[in-house]
Amino acid sequence: MTYRVAVVGAGHNAEGHLKALSELRERLKPVAVADIRIDRAELLSKASGITAYTDYREMVLREKPNIAVITLPHHLHKEAAVFCAEAGCHVLLEKPMALNAQQCNDIIDAVRRSSVRLMVGHTQHFLAENLLAKKLIEDEAQRWGPLVMMNDTRHTAYYTTERPAWFLDKQRSGGGILFNLGSHSVDRIMWLGNAKIVKVRASLSHYGTAGDVEGSGVIFLENERGMPSTIVQSGYDGVPRNELELVFTKAMVKVIPGQGVWISRNGAYEQILVPRAAAPFVLQFRELLASIEEEREPECSMIYSRDVIAVLEGIYRSHELKSEVAMAFEGE
Repeated sequence: MTYRVAVVGAGHNAEGHLKALSELRERLKPVAVADIRIDRAELLSKASGITAYTDYREMVLREKPNIAVITLPHHLHKEAAVFCAEAGCHVLLEKPMALNAQQCNDIIDAVRRSSVRLMVGHTQHFLAENLLAKKLIEDEAQRWGPLVMMNDTRHTAYYTTERPAWFLDKQRSGGGILFNLGSHSVDRIMWLGNAKIVKVRASLSHYGTAGDVEGSGVIFLENERGMPSTIVQSGYDGVPRNELELVFTKAMVKVIPGQGVWISRNGAYEQILVPRAAAPFVLQFRELLASIEEEREPECSMIYSRDVIAVLEGIYRSHELKSEVAMAFEGE
């Protein structure tokens, strides 16, 4: 079967999804793209030979796609995901899943009522360097000893003129660098640690040049196995950095997405070969297809993705209370 795919939103990520679809043309056929800015929709539609719309609802009802890819500002995720699910579409929803856990629950209810599949695009699960790190954790446990901590550091210029204004508006974005890029870090720590986060302590700063969202944060996390992790992020001017450190009792691993993986030997890091993998968006589509055809939850399931949002909410609550917050996850 070839699945018809419609893309909701014609921003930067939409182009990446359409490129991935072109690599999977034997299984997936893009048919339309919608954006409130018709110029952006038409630019992508002409490049891909598909139809452009300004209203995604009209697009879904008219084109009747099997799969909807939702790549919209965060505050529109719930509304679009519920509509597409109720229209009978399987959904690939960009991260973060929604603005809060309650909105995630609304999406979950709509998807389950409609008997479709929804996968959240947590791309960390499909990056070659992270996939190798996951394999090393699983394969080297006896030789390296227990994984005792993870430290995730991300610095990038967040207040750039190229960043759309909604990212800096808490009501529409959900938060600043910790909600947007921090969702990657929380996800990576939960996934590699193979455990829920149960305690959070956070301290954020608000010195951005625009908007009302935080520009940096230091986060202490503890998972249900008692293992601690840290997240340190800054969106202010400085040196870009995106690095994860895994500390075992007998070894250390450094992961830099897009650059490589290093393992400690004799007191120094040595880079190792990272197996080649398909592009993350391609792997995401393959996983979504497998979940549809095997009638199972996808890798980045709705419940898992809601847990990521719950941790992000805990981070903001901890900062406001100036104290540690215990997480209370809802039932499966």
